[in-house]
Amino acid sequence: MKNIAVTGMGMITPLGIGVGETWKGIVEGRSGIGVISSFDASSYPVQIAGEVKGFDPRDYIDGKEVKKMDRFIHFALACVQFALKDAGIDFSSMSEERKSRFGVVLGTGIGGLPEIERTAGILRERGPRRISPFFIPAVLANLAAGQVSIHFGLKGPHSCPVTACSTGSSALGDAARIIERGEADAVIAGGTEAAITGLGVAGFAAAKALSRRNDEPEKACRPFDKDRDGFVMGEGCGVMVLENMESAKARGARIYAQVVGYGMNGDAYHITAPPENGDGAVACMNLAIKEAGIMPEQVGYINAHATSTKADSIETKAIKRAFGEHAHNLAVSSTKSMTGHLLGAAGGIEAIFAVKALETGVIPPTINLDNQDPACDLFYAPNKAVHRQVEYSMSNSFGFGGVNGSLVFKKFEE
Repeated sequence: MKNIAVTGMGMITPLGIGVGETWKGIVEGRSGIGVISSFDASSYPVQIAGEVKGFDPRDYIDGKEVKKMDRFIHFALACVQFALKDAGIDFSSMSEERKSRFGVVLGTGIGGLPEIERTAGILRERGPRRISPFFIPAVLANLAAGQVSIHFGLKGPHSCPVTACSTGSSALGDAARIIERGEADAVIAGGTEAAITGLGVAGFAAAKALSRRNDEPEKACRPFDKDRDGFVMGEGCGVMVLENMESAKARGARIYAQVVGYGMNGDAYHITAPPENGDGAVACMNLAIKEAGIMPEQVGYINAHATSTKADSIETKAIKRAFGEHAHNLAVSSTKSMTGHLLGAAGGIEAIFAVKALETGVIPPTINLDNQDPACDLFYAPNKAVHRQVEYSMSNSFGFGGVNGSLVFKKFEE
């Protein structure tokens, strides 16, 4: 995979609206996690999350259409607008033939949970005749991609991967492969999620997956730390515009980086936990490195999946197995310490952070790393961003069901 360019990026996260605002927060080591405000969580065992603040979908979508979509679709449509503007792409003057060469691969881990929960209440309280005819298309997982395709008139390859917390990585990897096969010249790709609801929080809490550090929200997500006690839910969206390199250069596009490797596989082990030996993650990273056509020693930074759970030490073990002695030369960090875990959108925003590290020479920190777990013995850029020039970066995403995804990016040089 040699000729896939990243030409546009857009994101919405608990740290801000847009790549610039979010990246500023990341570099500053600022947490976007706080007490839940979207519903009354005072009776819940978990009362904290990484919520998106100050987002009004009517700033990006016609008011009449807003009501026909769940929040995860709102995020996606806004993010795509950011990414297209960043890429310098205007569909209003583009021919239909050109649009037919433009694809959309946008995934979500859960889909329209807020609208499902709201509509279930209407059904219980007011009966089936009061259900909106727009309910189903508002919540279907593939309608984020569908609405983007419809909104911009894009008739190229169109799909919605749903691979739990690996969804964003799956979307970007699938998009790169579509372009590599010559099925499209460009693809809008990434992940979106909005599952911070009573049902979502209660469900993950019942699974004992979430941090219960309710009295210290900003310190709750602490990947690789000995005192970590679970992940923190987040919401938002991360989208990239990927293009065939020749096409991107021909239109004079700014190129942030290249996608050069993608690995995807399964653990075939457990519905929520990775195997202790990290076999699946090791194989996945190796697949991505092999496709990139590089040696492990050429990778300089890994944006780890690390969620602030027991599995952080397993990912550490997997990195050491995949990279050998070079593992101790790597910069590794978990930006989830600041954004929380965006589930199906995590791979999208974290791929952007991996690209920003290449572009800026800044390695994002892992905040709240105050008491490093001895089993997590790599360099995790603790609490402060690090300036380091790297040529290749990797983004890892591992999901429930044992699905793994790793992406390798190369710094672009003319």
